[in-house]
Amino acid sequence: MDVMRRADFCLQPPGESFTRRSTFDSVLAGCIPVFFSVHTAHTQYRWYLPSRPAEWSVMLDPSQRDQIEDELARIPRAEVGRMREAIIGLIPRMTYAHPDANRSQLGFRDAVDVALVELTRRVRSIHYKH
Repeated sequence: MDVMRRADFCLQPPGESFTRRSTFDSVLAGCIPVFFSVHTAHTQYRWYLPSRPAEWSVMLDPSQRDQIEDELARIPRAEVGRMREAIIGLIPRMTYAHPDANRSQLGFRDAVDVALVELTRRVRSIHYKH
């Protein structure tokens, strides 16, 4: 995690599955994830991640794997700063608040809150369709 905290970008190549623990670790470290497939995070975690992935992550085509450093160096420092702020803003919704925390005083929704809100929304939409 220390390395991720010091880095601007954290590469998230595909692994055995599209979901990688490293993706969550990079967000929690405030490191901008660099993806090579939309399925790594963009299509799987819509409840937790903003709908405009270019604001908080970088997507590289697998054919660009030989130019990763060049591609990332083209991103202006101001844009890197904005993306890092967006990543830091995601941290609360990707973590769990302490079970004894006064939820009304937290000031943010944690991962459980996000899941419950989205599940409720989904159940209501199904109910209203029938």
